[in-house]
Amino acid sequence: MNIKPLGERIVVKPFKEETRTKGGIYVPDTASKEKPQQGEVIAVGPDFKGVKKGDKVLFAKYGGTEVKLDEEEYLVLGVDDVLAIVE
Repeated sequence: MNIKPLGERIVVKPFKEETRTKGGIYVPDTASKEKPQQGEVIAVGPDFKGVKKGDKVLFAKYGGTEVKLDEEEYLVLGVDDVLAIVE
């Protein structure tokens, strides 16, 4: 299934959180985890400038709208939710 954002929006696939600490301890899914704040741009709306498909971006912690397509989770972010491009 394809998704095409409209206007000044992008679709981002958030990076998975590390389930193991640096010391080797596994963190269960039930533990309170921070929401991921980085992801890869999957699609870009026609009016969104400065970001392209494949870029890695830093976004607002609770920004955007969560969407589940084909068992994958994505975020649809507006221009104000995107904070920076990670190089």
